[in-house]
Amino acid sequence: MSSGFSVPVTHVSSRDNLLVKDLHRLSHDNTAYRKQGRVWLEGDHLCRAALARGLKPALAVFSESFWPLAHADWASVAMKNIVMADALLPEISGLESPARMGFVLELPAVPELQSGAASVILDRVQDAGNVGSILRSAAAFGFSQIIALKGTAALWSPKVLRAGMGAHFALRLVEGVDPEVLAELAVPIVVTSSHHGSFVHQQKLPMPCAWAMGHEGQGVSDDLMARASLKVRIDQPGGEESLNVAAAAAICLYASSLSLATR
Repeated sequence: MSSGFSVPVTHVSSRDNLLVKDLHRLSHDNTAYRKQGRVWLEGDHLCRAALARGLKPALAVFSESFWPLAHADWASVAMKNIVMADALLPEISGLESPARMGFVLELPAVPELQSGAASVILDRVQDAGNVGSILRSAAAFGFSQIIALKGTAALWSPKVLRAGMGAHFALRLVEGVDPEVLAELAVPIVVTSSHHGSFVHQQKLPMPCAWAMGHEGQGVSDDLMARASLKVRIDQPGGEESLNVAAAAAICLYASSLSLATR
């Protein structure tokens, strides 16, 4: 069946369709992307972000009601278009209000660690919102590589994707690695600590470097702390004991970008 676009179109109306079940898993199971080798991007913002980085989706999925309104540039970017009955959208969506479109991407291969890249090390950061927010800050402030140690939230999980707001497509994402891999880094590791080091705003920061962000409750591991070339603190004149890890990451990465700009 065709709608006037050159890309093949398939209509889906049954909740027993295998694609419906696969998309449900991708949008609800944090690690389903590893089993399927695919990623589900729900909503036009994430889809536009992927296209802006030159990615070509394997599938574009449109609600039946939106399909007649889809511009040719939306409906011609994927290898295949799926038009799905509106009643099926709650079956596949991870959102309270399902989006009217989405893309299925082939999961990018895990890249080799780039030893000299400005990086962020995630040490067992478990909250998906925090991880996605850190990815956004990394992309914004010139850090090109994320190194997620084992125990960190799955980088391509639905909640991390939504929190990242497209930052995934601007970064090298190396996940599920052991701390020993960090020995390959040719840039200094910088760690934030509540008790050690100079205040970050008073410190001359190396750039490129690798900032280490630790577990929300336990902080950076002793092993990673021992690997650090520099330890810094974030001044908190308001008297709070600690900052949320995503907020701390934004401050530190911004400080590094300023350090580079003023050289």
